[in-house]
Amino acid sequence: MDQNALIEKLKEVIKPYLEDETLLEKVDGDTHLIDDLHINSANLVDIILDAEDAFDIEIDDESAERMITVKEALAVISEKIEA
Repeated sequence: MDQNALIEKLKEVIKPYLEDETLLEKVDGDTHLIDDLHINSANLVDIILDAEDAFDIEIDDESAERMITVKEALAVISEKIEA
């Protein structure tokens, strides 16, 4: 799966947790999930769980803690897919 496909799939995972879906239009690698997308920490856990289902992977706690930007989230997802 290429980076564009990964980011589009990740956007679909994130979308239900956004108060303002127009924020997805500006998402790039530097987008901070909590600060820029206004996702609270409880929803961040839900996003990680949903990403596990969507990408058919398991994300350990150490990797989950790194998933604070879109770039880091994609890096973790890519690592787990390739493993």
